[in-house]
Amino acid sequence: MTFHIITLFPHLFDSYLSESILGRAQKNKKVKVQFYNPRDFVKPSKTQAKNEKPYLRIDAKPYGGGAGMILQAEPILKAVQKIEKKIKNRKKKIVIFSAKGKTFNQKMAHNWANKYQDIVFITGRYEGIDERVKKALRAEEVSIGPYVLTDGDIASMVAYSAVVRLIPGVIKLESLEEESHWNLLLKNEKKNKLGENGLEYPHYTRPEVLEYKGKKYRVPKILLSGNHKKIEEWRKKNR
Repeated sequence: MTFHIITLFPHLFDSYLSESILGRAQKNKKVKVQFYNPRDFVKPSKTQAKNEKPYLRIDAKPYGGGAGMILQAEPILKAVQKIEKKIKNRKKKIVIFSAKGKTFNQKMAHNWANKYQDIVFITGRYEGIDERVKKALRAEEVSIGPYVLTDGDIASMVAYSAVVRLIPGVIKLESLEEESHWNLLLKNEKKNKLGENGLEYPHYTRPEVLEYKGKKYRVPKILLSGNHKKIEEWRKKNR
């Protein structure tokens, strides 16, 4: 799978995408990431002096008035055209991150990981993106939660992380099956091994007794018993 990320600040992604599981996914060629800066699709203003450093404007004031600036449609649409020339007839998904979009969840992540060969993430800044981008591209508008971020870059990292780990071969299936929200992916509820809310049970590891600020915190005795049937019952009860 290839991710095509349209962003004004591609270097923001450098450290996060290159570390741990996400870094190994790229190293093992399970996923590729390509960046496109809207400024690369803008021509310098004709009014600028020859000795001036070219200023590549990608935003403008909103029609009808209002605070802030809006990312213009043309540079983004040109970036997508470049992507489409590369991928041709491959199955793609185009996503715009916005506070007014549909809330992202595990089921969407699983669907994207298994259905598409290419995913295009369009990240916004300032007061948002010209609405005509969404209409022209028939893109899906997605939010990662009921709050506002300074940009869509972090939102795209969140979605990227959720999708990549579900790509076959990135993480072992048995590790995924015991995670929170896995039940959202199961069509047959009788096969659902998770609790009704689909969340994980509490986890404990060494030491058996943890001392902190004069208090002792112990591992539940049932987890030390070796009785796997009782442990499974405890886990189901405590999901």
